[in-house]
Amino acid sequence: MDEARIALRTLADRVEGIAHPTLRLGVTGLSRAGKTIFTTALIHALTRGGRLPVFEALQSGRIARAELQPQPDDAVPRFAYEDHLKTLAEARQWPSSTTRVSELRLSIRYATARGSLRTLTLDLVDYPGEWLLDLPLLDMSYADFARQSLALARAPARSDVAAPWLAAVAAAPVDGPQDEAKAREVAALFTQYLSACRSEKLAMSLLPPGRFLMPGDLEGSPALTFAPLDVDAKVGAKVPKAGSLGAMMERRFEAYKNAVVRPFFRTHFARLDRQIVLVDTLAALNAGPAALADLERALDGILAAFRTGRNSLVSTLFRPRIEKVLFAATKADHLHRSSHDRLEAILARLVERARARAHDHGAALDVVALAAIRATQEARVRRDGHELDAIVGTPEAGQEVGGHRFDGTEEMAVFPGDLPDDPDALFDPSGAGFRGLATGIEGDADFRFLRFRPPAGIGDGPIPHIRLDRALHFLLGDRLA
Repeated sequence: MDEARIALRTLADRVEGIAHPTLRLGVTGLSRAGKTIFTTALIHALTRGGRLPVFEALQSGRIARAELQPQPDDAVPRFAYEDHLKTLAEARQWPSSTTRVSELRLSIRYATARGSLRTLTLDLVDYPGEWLLDLPLLDMSYADFARQSLALARAPARSDVAAPWLAAVAAAPVDGPQDEAKAREVAALFTQYLSACRSEKLAMSLLPPGRFLMPGDLEGSPALTFAPLDVDAKVGAKVPKAGSLGAMMERRFEAYKNAVVRPFFRTHFARLDRQIVLVDTLAALNAGPAALADLERALDGILAAFRTGRNSLVSTLFRPRIEKVLFAATKADHLHRSSHDRLEAILARLVERARARAHDHGAALDVVALAAIRATQEARVRRDGHELDAIVGTPEAGQEVGGHRFDGTEEMAVFPGDLPDDPDALFDPSGAGFRGLATGIEGDADFRFLRFRPPAGIGDGPIPHIRLDRALHFLLGDRLA
């Protein structure tokens, strides 16, 4: 039934696309990766121009204009581009994180390489990456989900923050009587555990179900009031008996899939043509080896959810595939340019398995280190008689390093450290590749990347960036040729 609905919706999109060629670009990433910032910078660059030398269609002057158009889907919130730009320009603050799907449509009038004038409709679909991690749940039973969740929670990197929830699970037998109060208690502790895993110290990425940390209007509903129980605690139990706590949790897990995951898949995800996945690799490096390994598993799961491959006539009309996927390591401006290639190599190593799978299906997949909005400048500083490559910016209020807490007004030159030449050095199976904040001793961490405020002057002219033009050329260049 899902596939039939997708096919009908896709066919309707294609019929409309005959008169108005349309490209649907998905923008996603896990928490704090910079989805809203990227989408805002992309719209600004297309509508107002800027220094984008690699983006050939704009650099050569073939793009005559790009204009915002009315919202394509009346039931989907519009991406608040103007509000986000105002926040950046006037308050010098980063826009709030993406917690729901939003869309925005642009009309791009351009000249082809042969000189004929055409129009491409670009639909931007901005959505939380955590929702992608829910898609594998569609193929899981409640027992599978519970086993996977408990195995993750019992791992050394998570076991301390998971302890209160695991204790509640131990006191909540699967075959015990269904109890609303008990369900709410265990679900609340499960949510607290997921939230703790997202802290700067741990920076875990694989945290389904995604809506537990951004419930929206579903907060407090039965579809979000469940948690994994220890289904293997009772030997021989295959299906929770009717009227039990386990049966109650299983029913709500299925309701979550039907009310949350399937509608997102049908209405938005299955209709995408291109996709960019933004990755906060630096946050994982800050936290330590466990966070980096968890990020690798999450990215592999994200691409496994994509329908990648070269489209045929049949798939174009009824079951579209994502032909291009770009993984982008964000916040490249938090490093000196001498480390940008190394950051890109680390991301390439993180998506190595996913990249091979996409290639086998005929899809194009690339990686890039970028900063959609550049918040720092580069400098050379002298320390202990040596010159070091540094970055200069205004750290956000509350950021702390070396015992100094920044107030959000002082500009600072920071030596961010050097990433290794060989990314494999960070992926030691023993977890000894490097030290992060998860050790509990900030000075003991090998990397410490601060968060910086947006630069002054945004809105007066082109927005400073790092490799935004390369991302635009990969995602849109062939459709504007």
